[in-house]
Amino acid sequence: MTIQEVKQEIPAATKPIVKVLRKTDSTKIIVLGFNQGVTLKEHETNVPAKLVVIEGQVQYREGDKSVILKQYDELEIPVNILHSVEGIQQSICLLIHG
Repeated sequence: MTIQEVKQEIPAATKPIVKVLRKTDSTKIIVLGFNQGVTLKEHETNVPAKLVVIEGQVQYREGDKSVILKQYDELEIPVNILHSVEGIQQSICLLIHG
């Protein structure tokens, strides 16, 4: 029910919604929910990661690079590189670490 819970919280969200869907010794899957205009501030990851858009549309920014990701688009996030994600529409993404 984690994804449904995130979806229900999005309309009132003023910051990204972050919930762990699954965690093992080698992998972590996180559900991210974005209301329109809400940004996951600039940060780095220290493990290989992939962002997958399940619903909606987000903008991924990395330095001068900006990419619009739509439903079912996916993007490899490089290790130790500053990046941010903003909801262009109400959106649900999976972030896969490992």
